[in-house]
Order: sequence, then C-alpha cells, then structure tokens
Amino acid sequence: MEVFQTDSYYIFVKRDKSLWWNRKTSEFAIKAGWDLSSVDDIECIGITHGIVGVISLPNVYEPHLVVVKEAIPVGVLYSTDLVYQIKSICILSAEEPDSNLPNCTKHSKSNQSTPTHSASNNNNVSASSSGGTTSSNSTKLFKGMNKTWDVMKNAGKTIKDTTQQAATLATKQVKSSVGIREPRNIERRITEELHKIFDETDSFYFSFDCDITNNLQRHNTKPGESQPEPDERFFWNMHMIEDLLKMNDKTWILPVIQGFVQVEPCVIGNECFTLALVSRRSRHRAGTRYKRRGVDEKGNCANYVETEQILSFRHHQLSFTQVRGSVPIYWSQPGYKYRPPPRLDRGPAETQQAFEQHFTKELDIYSRVCIVNLVEQSGKEKLIGDAYAEHVIKYNNEKIIYVTFDFHDYCRGMRFENVSALIDAVGPETGAMGFHWRDQHGMLCNQMSVFRVNCMDCLDRTNVVQTAIAKAVLVSQLVKLGLSIPQAPIPDKLKSAFRLLWANNGDVISRQYAGTNALKGDYTRTGERNISGMMKDGMNSANRFFIQNFADSFRQCVIDLMQGQLQRPDELQEDDVLATIIQILTPEYKPPLGGYYNPGVLGPELQLLESVVMTRCAVQRRSKDGVDGQETKPMQLKILVAPIVIYSLILISQKLLFGSL
Repeated sequence: MEVFQTDSYYIFVKRDKSLWWNRKTSEFAIKAGWDLSSVDDIECIGITHGIVGVISLPNVYEPHLVVVKEAIPVGVLYSTDLVYQIKSICILSAEEPDSNLPNCTKHSKSNQSTPTHSASNNNNVSASSSGGTTSSNSTKLFKGMNKTWDVMKNAGKTIKDTTQQAATLATKQVKSSVGIREPRNIERRITEELHKIFDETDSFYFSFDCDITNNLQRHNTKPGESQPEPDERFFWNMHMIEDLLKMNDKTWILPVIQGFVQVEPCVIGNECFTLALVSRRSRHRAGTRYKRRGVDEKGNCANYVETEQILSFRHHQLSFTQVRGSVPIYWSQPGYKYRPPPRLDRGPAETQQAFEQHFTKELDIYSRVCIVNLVEQSGKEKLIGDAYAEHVIKYNNEKIIYVTFDFHDYCRGMRFENVSALIDAVGPETGAMGFHWRDQHGMLCNQMSVFRVNCMDCLDRTNVVQTAIAKAVLVSQLVKLGLSIPQAPIPDKLKSAFRLLWANNGDVISRQYAGTNALKGDYTRTGERNISGMMKDGMNSANRFFIQNFADSFRQCVIDLMQGQLQRPDELQEDDVLATIIQILTPEYKPPLGGYYNPGVLGPELQLLESVVMTRCAVQRRSKDGVDGQETKPMQLKILVAPIVIYSLILISQKLLFGSL
C-alpha cells in the first residue's frame, strides 16, 4: 500500500481506492484512487503493510497514526493463509513521520527498495557452548561447570546493565524533575514506548487473507457461508481503528493480534505435515505483571490467552484450544517486595458477581470449562486458591470442572516430570473434550470444552502444564490420522519441533506480561531441568523485579492509552525511580541480626541464596520405606552449592557497585 504526503493529508492508496487522513483534525475520508491527480503538493513517502490505528491523549499527545513499517512472513495457517509478524512501526503525525518508510519502487528515483529487516538489529547474544573448547580428556563435570560459569557471567552482566539503567533513570529524574511533566517530553516518551512495545517484543501479527482473531473451530466450514466477525477479545487494535470501522469498508481494516504465531514443518517416516501454535492475548484488562491482576467489573481477567495448536496433514486440519488467565477474583500484590504477598481487594458478594460474569462468557464461547488451578495449597498463595475454590462452589455450575494441583509440592526438587500425574488424572476429561477436525468436505468433529489453566502469573507453571496437555492431545491426533500407533512415543524429530513451539510461546507470552523469558523454559525446551536453567531463572527473576518497579507503570499507561482506558493527562503515571529505590532500600521488618545489617535491595539475592542452601541443596534422605529419595554424596553437594553461592555473590556485588546512588 503506497503512502503519499501533502501539507494537510497522509494518503493511502490501495488498488482503486484511497484513504485520506487529515494531519490536523485526524479525520478519515475515502476517495477514488484517481483523485490524486488533482493534488499539487503530493509526495510519495514509501509503502506500508497496513494501518494499526490512531493514538491520542488530549493536550499531551495529539493524534498520531501508527502504520506497519516492516513485517516478515511467519507461515501458513488454515491451509492457504499467510501470517505476518510486525517487526517495526512508523508513527505519522502533524509533523514529519518519525522514521522513513520502505521505498516505493514506482515513485522512487532508484528501483531498489530498502530491506524489510536488518540482521544487525538483533543484539541478543547467546552464551556459547563450552563443549567445543574443552580438551578430549575433560570430563562431563568440567563441561557442565564451564557452561554454568558462562551463564553466571551473562547473568552478572545482565544484572549490571539493568541496575545501571535504573541508576540512569534516577539521575535523569533528578535533573528533569520539573520539565518531565512538560507535554513535549511526555509526547517523546509515549512515542518511544510505542516503538518498544511494537518493535522489540515480536508480539504482533496480522494476515491479509485470514481472520486470525478466531480459532479454526469458529471459522465456518462451508465456502458459501459468511465468516464470523473478528473476535473482539483478541482484536488488539480495535479501539485504535474505531473511526475506520464506522466507515464499513474492509479495505482498510487490518485486525492485529498480540501473542505468538509459529509454524514448523514436521516429518514422520515419509509423511510431511506442519505443526503450528497460535496464542492470542486478550485486549481486555491488558497490561503488565503486578499492574494487572485478577478480574474487573465486566468479568475480564488479566493475562488472558487463548492458545491453539494446529496440525495440518494433507487435506486434514486438527485444532486443539486451551486458555489461561488470572484467577478471576478481585486480588492484587502491592508493595516492593521480591514477591509481595497477595491480598483480596473486595468482599465475597461483589467478587462472586464478577466471577460469574467471567465464566458466563467462557461457557458461551467454549460450552464447558475444566479449570486446572496450579497455585500452592499452603503459604502465601493459599489465600487465592481457597477463594477461587469457594467461588466455584458458590457458582455450582455443572458445566465447570475444578481440578487443583499444587505444582510446587508435586514437582519439588525440579521433578517436573511429576506433572504426568495431573495428565493421567484429567485423561478422561481430555478424551471427552476431543478436538476440532475438518477436511476438504467440512467438519468431522468439534472440541466440546476447554482447559482453563492458571497459576499466579499464568506464565511459568502454566506453560509446563499446557505443554503436557497439548502433547497428550497430539499423540491422540497422530493415532487418529494413522501417523502413529497407539502407545508409541512421539518421534524425536517431531518432539524437537513440538518443544520448540511451546518453549518459544512461553518466552514470548512471558515477555509481554513480565518483561523476561519464561522460567522453567529449559524443561519445556529440552525435557530436562539443570543447574544452567536454574541460573537463567534466577537472572530472569531478578530482571522481573527491576522491570516491575522501574518500567511497568509508564508502559501500563501506554497500553491503557492504546485500548482507550486512559483518557485524561492526569491519569498518566510515570515510574518514580527515586521513590521506588528508597522504598526498596528501606526494610519493612527489623534486621534479623539485631545490628546494623539491612538487606534492603539485596533481599532478593539473599533470599535466593538462603533458599538454595537451606532447601535445594539439602541432602535428600531416604524415606521410611526407602523409596522416595536417594542420598546425595558430599562431593555432589559441594559441586552444586559452589556455583550457586558464587552466582548469588555476583548479583550482590553488582548491586553494591552499580545500584547505589
């Protein structure tokens, strides 16, 4: 789609139509394409894949039009429909565009257009494997230690960078404590945050030919039937293009979803097929971890995601859908602790009303719901788990099944394979639930209900359990298609593709909500849990702590602005870095040693160190019947403790050296 510019308009030309956006009033008008011949001061400024929408905040952020600058194809869904991922955006305003659009080959002086994506933009550096640098007589022990040391060095660097960023933010805030409220500065910050949200998260997808807001089952099977309207839950830019929607011209409507899409080719024997994963995040109660928890008055819950696994083989398409979402009651986790204790925010009667609104919507869409609650049944999380169960009992709906599984208790000691006990328990429900299956003649069967999985954040534990459920369904589908025999394990090549899809999905959804990759991702990716994965989890946990305290407030406001939830300038909240640091440095409890000792900002690392030394590295004693555990040798214990202690000391030293002001 070509983009033209005049003194008064931005003009988009698609086939025989043109869309005019007034740079002063932000009004849209549709005209014929040949009307451009009557404009004297027109200039072609490039091409775009489509319009994301308009963002504005009165007296602070005049209307800005967001368009897709770069996009890359991800893969084909639903037989022939290509899906694209947004790599970067361009923001148009009354002034000049904030970046150059790709050249239009029709109107540019050279016939060379700019590349859609530069590999140099990728600044992620992964830790190198030490396997190729060790000598032939090196043991596996030293290889593991080298790999662990690489992870610790990267962890230290990441924490150093994060704390330095926090210090820089605080310094800037001191220097500009007056000017930061100026509209010009706020405008710049909103624009920068929009670019971070769209350009750096790999989170937004669209398709020209297919409605990807709906799963396969909600698409009509007969060619003559009209397709359903886009699912407003996952139509992420619906508010941003509300003026275009009123024009009733689908030429300019580009539904965008936030979530994850990946398609992987697979082979079993001589048969080729594709396995795809599509996650759609709800635009309702959208936001960041700790800023958005629980449910709202309309029954919308935080971090709600519909995830669809699609197997395409010849003319067959098989789809299985799961959902996740925050516990649908009024609760929050305020405070500056590493893990603030949750609290209930409203009374039982008011909560029950929102709870029933949420599940009424769920049952209208999915017919039946099997809740899988993974929160702990003791400790801080017990409050939320008990309240959840009480409201399910009060609702007393025969279409809802409630299953509780204390993930941390069952999988203690990194034994995530114990999730199989849950999969076996819900096996009959999985079989009765079925999946959607269609071929060239139409629908063969439909999915009759859905699993709704949750933990506290609906990220890490939820990823592990949803992956296990999806694997069980995939095995059943392969048998139905004749690609596998009953009770046979998944072939290694298919297993690798399956794990890759779900691990990447977990990382992307986690980055959208918490700002870092998912915890426990090494188990999802490899099927094993190791010390290297623990180190990465420690690094991600520390990063989440800083992000939630130093970056999430302003990002939450920008997300609310995109969804029409923020309408006045006084609702715009900035991250008060200095006040936050003072809160973190000030202990909420008396010093444990009765002296000058003050954990302050070092609390998370000291907590990690204490937890590792006191629990994770404790020697597992044999139980009375001699079955549950095996005794750990002293040498193995020393090897385990040493790198974790060093890692924690690195985190502490980084904060002492770079986190103080």
